Amino acid sequence: MPHVHVTDRSGEESAIDIRPGTTLMQAITDAGIADLLALCGGQCSCATCHVYIQDDALAELSPMEQDEDDLLACSSYRKANSRLACQLRLRDDHDGLRASIAPEDL
Repeated sequence: MPHVHVTDRSGEESAIDIRPGTTLMQAITDAGIADLLALCGGQCSCATCHVYIQDDALAELSPMEQDEDDLLACSSYRKANSRLACQLRLRDDHDGLRASIAPEDL
């Protein structure tokens, strides 16, 4: 089964199984990683599923839509590799993807 590596805010890395077709947000919450709040449930309206994606994997992901870009623009922690996990639908070829949960905006 494909998996992704997720680093939480304390620096602990977990390898979690993914089901192709689900989002990275769903995979992380299904794995019980509490740092990813995902308050809006994946509706792209809160940015509490902000993650950093390993730079070399960014080109493999779907392009960022305007609403995701707008939400990330409000984050104090936005970086060039920032994405919202709710907007990243996983495929088999994402096996080995690495993501880190961004700090929480207060």
